[in-house]
Amino acid sequence: MEADFSGWVTKAGIKCTDGRTIEEGAFKHQHTQKVPLVWMHGHKDPENVLGHVLLEHRDGGVYGYAFFNKSPKAQHMKESVDHKDITQMSIWANELVQKSGKVLHGAIREVSLVLSGANPGAVIENIAIRHGDGSSEEFDDEAIIKTGLELEHEQIPEGSDLLHAEEEDKKDDDKKDDEDDKTLLDIYESMTDEEKQVVHYMVGQALAAADEKDDDTEAKQTNVDGNEDETIKHDDSKKEGSDMTTHNIFEGDKTKEDQRVVLSHSDMQEILAEAVSSGSLKKAVHAYAAEHLEHGIQGLDLLFPEARAVTTTPEFDKRRTEWVANVLGGVTKRPFSRIKSWTADLTYEEARAKGYVKGTMKKEEFFSISKRETGPQTVYKKQKLDRDDILDITDFDVVVWMKGEMRVMLEEEIARAILLGDGRAIDHDDKIQEDKIRPIAFDDPFYAIPVFVNLGDAESSIEEVLDAATLHREFYKGTGTPDFYTTERFISQVLLVRDEMGRKIYRSVEEIATTMRVGKLVAVEVMNEYPELIGVMVNLSDYSTGTDRGGEVNFFEDFDIDFNQNKYLTESRLSGALAKMHSALVFFRSETADAAAIPEAPAWDSETGTATIPLVTGIEYRDQDGDVLAAGALVVPAGTNIKVQAWAEDGYYIPAGYKTSWSFLSI
Repeated sequence: MEADFSGWVTKAGIKCTDGRTIEEGAFKHQHTQKVPLVWMHGHKDPENVLGHVLLEHRDGGVYGYAFFNKSPKAQHMKESVDHKDITQMSIWANELVQKSGKVLHGAIREVSLVLSGANPGAVIENIAIRHGDGSSEEFDDEAIIKTGLELEHEQIPEGSDLLHAEEEDKKDDDKKDDEDDKTLLDIYESMTDEEKQVVHYMVGQALAAADEKDDDTEAKQTNVDGNEDETIKHDDSKKEGSDMTTHNIFEGDKTKEDQRVVLSHSDMQEILAEAVSSGSLKKAVHAYAAEHLEHGIQGLDLLFPEARAVTTTPEFDKRRTEWVANVLGGVTKRPFSRIKSWTADLTYEEARAKGYVKGTMKKEEFFSISKRETGPQTVYKKQKLDRDDILDITDFDVVVWMKGEMRVMLEEEIARAILLGDGRAIDHDDKIQEDKIRPIAFDDPFYAIPVFVNLGDAESSIEEVLDAATLHREFYKGTGTPDFYTTERFISQVLLVRDEMGRKIYRSVEEIATTMRVGKLVAVEVMNEYPELIGVMVNLSDYSTGTDRGGEVNFFEDFDIDFNQNKYLTESRLSGALAKMHSALVFFRSETADAAAIPEAPAWDSETGTATIPLVTGIEYRDQDGDVLAAGALVVPAGTNIKVQAWAEDGYYIPAGYKTSWSFLSI
């Protein structure tokens, strides 16, 4: 049989560039099998399937005969092969069994046309996948194998079992065509007795309906042998309410002593009315049959096919997690788990450059350095399955499906801990400690500045959040342009804002981002659990996550012989924290009845090293340790520094645009 092209798909005994060698007979069991022919191993796109390849085991390897399909892409590639623009093939194989650098067994899943010269020589490339947290996972039993050999144009020899296999496929196609040519009589004779009974019932129902419409009507029907001469005549005696028996049009004038009574038109109306009421035709038919057993209706389930799943695996009912990849992909990853951030505060008056006057002594510069250390914690997800369940579930691979669920949930929990914290009580056994993975939204004000917006009074508008973001931008010290992580509800509320003419002010989410001077708005569903939180403005490159070698996301599997259970564990050991001061702005809703309180800056006397803490109604001043500072003079010992933070007392809030943090250094 004439193939479009042929060639060696893999050769035995050739030493690959990484030192591995494919042994003779590694793919012998696939002799005469048919596998897809694709372009550049792009099997995820159906348009890349170009046809199929018949595999032939030979001394020295596996040979393949390729046949293109009729798709435009396949015909284009056929021209490229004929013109010798494409001259090489490679295979994708899995279930590889390897020992001492030798590939002993495997399964070829596809043959691919590849660009000539792209990988000269024999190469085995293991498949690897990269996860959202930057880690990668390599599969030892899955690889792309390339020989570097060029295509040939050898045909399948006469008498070959490959030719027999290809001709059998053609016979199957011809058989399907023959089945399409069957007459109605052929189809009827192929039915079981139960299926024939259903057909008898349906035809009898049609005849009864025609009889009720017009007793004198003559109806022509086509016989199963194709003739249209036979006429069905209805006797005047067959009036509504009279006895009627079914007539099998496929058996001429033969009658059967055990003919059953069929449903009348009024019966059908009753069933349909019940179906409308109950919402199920199947239930209505079964209910009628149970009440009127004299009808003897059998085989009703044949009219109602079995339910079929619309997806290959069960769908997860979960929160939207598109934001997770944004968070895990945006943070800076460190190859160590203990993170220490150093900050040199140059905002002191003493750190400024000074003018020189001739004849006077030059003064030294003074500034302070602060640091914060963050250690790691293990975050995990554990599952188990009974081995009996694994074997009994045949519709899909339940283990692969469950591993996907574990990975999704672990990544969401880590991303949530980074942005918001895990939300569990401080004494909860499963708590992700906030001094190990520090949540940005509730971090120290030195790193994440809180901004309060009053949205509760009658004149408030959601646009006040946008104004607050603009006014507080001067306090943002993070890297580049930040993003704004918020709720879908906030985004929708801003999009619905209209001007005095009733026209929407913001036509897209991008326009909102431009107004807030952020890169993009990211909707975070779990943020709905924090009603006081409006959003977090941060560039996640300023947030570092640290993992020692071996602490990246790993998957473990074990079998419990005593309980016949497979147990699975995925975990990561990491730390996380903002490493740059004032690198985030966190926006909160103030209480509806809260009053505005304007903080005043403490006065500083550099000669005496004294800070004067003002007395402001509704404002409480605290130091860097969170201790409340009393109003009045505060002497700072020489050689030390103090950070003063303004906090709103209960019943008050600090409006947007006011500075709330000051630093002083005594020399």
